[in-house]
Amino acid sequence: MNIPDTVSNDLPPGDDAPASPEDDANGATDSKPHPLHRRLKSFVKRAGRTTDGQARAFAELGPLFLIPYTPEPLDLTAAFGGRAGPTVLEIGFGMGEATAHIATVLPETNFLCCEVHEPGVGALLKRIGEQQLSNIRICAHDAVDVLDHMLQPGTLAGVHVFFPDPWHKKRHNKRRLIQPEFVTKLAQHLRPGGYIHCATDWQPYAEQMLEVLAAEPLLRNTAEGYAPKPEYRPLTKFENRGIKLGHGVWDLVFEKRA
Repeated sequence: MNIPDTVSNDLPPGDDAPASPEDDANGATDSKPHPLHRRLKSFVKRAGRTTDGQARAFAELGPLFLIPYTPEPLDLTAAFGGRAGPTVLEIGFGMGEATAHIATVLPETNFLCCEVHEPGVGALLKRIGEQQLSNIRICAHDAVDVLDHMLQPGTLAGVHVFFPDPWHKKRHNKRRLIQPEFVTKLAQHLRPGGYIHCATDWQPYAEQMLEVLAAEPLLRNTAEGYAPKPEYRPLTKFENRGIKLGHGVWDLVFEKRA
């Protein structure tokens, strides 16, 4: 199913580029706690336009591939149409390019993907239709709520967190996703031998990720420090552009201890 991708004229204008990490999503200042830190969350909502093609993908494919958030345990086999198999949780898939690629090269694995950015959700739905993928389901909701209420401990084969917002400024580092509390939550939801795979192109964040993951007693590093890029993770166009400019990319792969 090929859904053309043109900008919808029915939607209000928005900014196609993601908001700067230096901008507060809700206009907060450093003089009081940011609303996102009243409790743990996995995202910052960004502005953006939904194209006609993405909107059609929502209408045509959403009923098949979108899983509504409900505060009750999710039957993973039923959610994937009776497909039994290992389930990997992906948190924040952007426009879904890497997600669709990985789902293609790992067809026996089910991917439950959390993303709140509507154009990104529409883009991945469009890719699902174009590539005829059956092993992806999307929950357009905060991954923390999904972990807390929909997923049982010890059920995930893996977790992917690729290029989360680095929050460059030191005073914003506390907003980074990979923090001890969140990593513990992820580890508790992994089955023995399950893995967490993180990737970032911001070295200070890579260093923090390594420190936080290494400090989690439920996990062990699969490498001496940073891991080689697993074959299933593709190089995105933004990553390729960064590599050409001399920027580094760091992968970290930790497994849950038996």
